[in-house]
Amino acid sequence: MTYQGSIQPPKIWSFLESCYNRVMPDVFVSEPQEKVPAPTSISPIESQNSLGSFRLYPEDIDFETKQKEEKVIIFMRAHPITNIKWILVTILLIFVPVVAKSFGILSSLPAGFELIINLAWYLIIATYALESFLGWYSNVYFITNLRVIDVDFYSLIYKQVSDANIDKIQDVTYNTGGVARALFNYGNVFIQTAAEVSEFDFLAVPNPAKVAKIIEDLITKGKQK
Repeated sequence: MTYQGSIQPPKIWSFLESCYNRVMPDVFVSEPQEKVPAPTSISPIESQNSLGSFRLYPEDIDFETKQKEEKVIIFMRAHPITNIKWILVTILLIFVPVVAKSFGILSSLPAGFELIINLAWYLIIATYALESFLGWYSNVYFITNLRVIDVDFYSLIYKQVSDANIDKIQDVTYNTGGVARALFNYGNVFIQTAAEVSEFDFLAVPNPAKVAKIIEDLITKGKQK
């Protein structure tokens, strides 16, 4: 993955990304690929940011099981707004030691214990924040001209990849219930298939109506062949 534009990412993010890549290679790597003709009613490329949540015809994304004739049409992950919850929790947890000290909760402990407890607490917070970020960053969905793919990230050493061919898809539905989802245009896309995995759930993805439309166009195009 590469950063776009002239602004360089902070050193800490470069360090975290290098560590992540060493422990568990990403399921998507940079590799040029040809674009395929867009199905009906699909707009141009919307985002080429490596942290983007919805990308049409991404030029720098590939995945491990990609076939030679396969072209990535959409790359998705959950909408960035879904990160607000763990970010707010992290901020609140950071101030817990300050509040505890103001009430003298740790004052009865032997000298040096307060420092050790605070360091352990902040290490736990950092671990929680990093895992939450990686969970959002690495749970991704692909729609190609041949199939749909769901990559579920569970930890640095384990992930699960499921896929189904386009001709196995039986039904596509979506929902955008709630004020926040309507305001930020994100929701869930549910795909029923006749494959080994009977249902694919693309959760909290941007532009769910467009995603469903693209899949339906691919199904229609496949039936016309």
